[in-house]
Amino acid sequence: MIDQAGVLGSVRRGMIPAHIYNDEHVFALEKERVFGRAWMFVAHESEIPSAGDYVVRRVLDDSFIVVRDEKGEIHAHFNMCLHRGMQVCRAEMGNASHFRCPYHGWSYRNDGRIVGLPFHQDAYGGEAGFKRKSQRLLRAPKIDSYNGMIFISLDGDAPSLREYLGDFTFYLDYYTKQSPSGIEMRGPQRWRVKANWKIGAENFAGDMYHTPQTHTSVVEIGLFREPKAEKRRDGATYWAGNGGGTTYKLPPGGLDERLRYVGYPDEMIARMKREWSREQCEVIGRDGFMISAASVFPNLSFVHNWPRVEDSNDVVPFISVRQWQPVSQDETEVLSWFAVDAEAPEEFKRLSYKAYLMCFGSTGMFEQDDVENWVSLTNTAAGSMARRLMLNSRMGLLEDGTEVSPALPPEGFSGPGTARTGYSEHNQRALLRRWADHMERPMPKAAGVEVGTNGRRAEAGQ
Repeated sequence: MIDQAGVLGSVRRGMIPAHIYNDEHVFALEKERVFGRAWMFVAHESEIPSAGDYVVRRVLDDSFIVVRDEKGEIHAHFNMCLHRGMQVCRAEMGNASHFRCPYHGWSYRNDGRIVGLPFHQDAYGGEAGFKRKSQRLLRAPKIDSYNGMIFISLDGDAPSLREYLGDFTFYLDYYTKQSPSGIEMRGPQRWRVKANWKIGAENFAGDMYHTPQTHTSVVEIGLFREPKAEKRRDGATYWAGNGGGTTYKLPPGGLDERLRYVGYPDEMIARMKREWSREQCEVIGRDGFMISAASVFPNLSFVHNWPRVEDSNDVVPFISVRQWQPVSQDETEVLSWFAVDAEAPEEFKRLSYKAYLMCFGSTGMFEQDDVENWVSLTNTAAGSMARRLMLNSRMGLLEDGTEVSPALPPEGFSGPGTARTGYSEHNQRALLRRWADHMERPMPKAAGVEVGTNGRRAEAGQ
């Protein structure tokens, strides 16, 4: 067993016990205390636009049917039949007015209500033996959305989604609300890597330090117009609410010029200016920072970049939404979506999708570079020597805790939270401090639901 207090104390001061990236006991606690209480992204409304549309998504070992019912309401049903526990829906996506369990034929409306129970009278004596009325598939304890992004929490006492995201919503709008119609998402691509889930989340939260080393070849082949990967240090990292990310520093100019610089056409720029707040526009137009990668605790990440596509010097921006879904302490399923403004011109959507595929996704050049590092880290963390090593994650701090680069003042950075230029690990530490806060608090035992009775609840496990 791990020395939990010692591990969490070390993490909070920026010294990371190396074994937390490949430890079965740590992972067991994460399943209960991190993923059992956090808000988890499961789908975007554009994936289920019509009545009956559904996708099946997982939160670790729990499968959910995320579906739009006949009235347009969105539900997240636990994908388990009320009878003998068979998985009700076997397809990953589709359209259905009802779901029918293949084991014994119990069927449910897409709003979760049970409607079909074979031989109800003969087998149960009708309602006297099994109260079919009011029975329904088990709901996710909490469900909510922001800019069309659907989240659930397995903790019925979790704070609201807006409270959970906090000031990160300011930055989330850049990725998900460039026009009144929001975004549309394609995918996800899915693949597995032999790496711990935390590594990807930390990397996208604020690791600009790895770019000059890990991604040198991407710059050298001319995929990006920036001459040196070291330019990342001129950007800012920010942390706000329950997430944070990185930015690039743009050349001099106003908002329009800087958005054109990264490849947005004038018609999209006009909509962005109407949709974003004055402060959101000033981060780009006044301060000169353009959002890039970001992570929301625990395992949702975003990336925005603008490579060259086709035989042209022009760049085209793309947005990717990705989730680091844990399989075990040393394996992660990556889900990667392409996201684009729903009102963007069709030619922009085509080129932006091509830019995304070049850089990220299962065959993307950035993806291949990153995974090589993450797999190596995870493998090395499994041995006995890793239990003797404290990894230094205190970049940006002197030994006495003094910051190497102070936070930018409001006149230098218009967004909420705390932002800094230069290389540092402030964001990775912020993400792991949230991890530590979750890990030290046991989850209360959830109440169970008895199926087919008058609704009496019992303690789970009894």
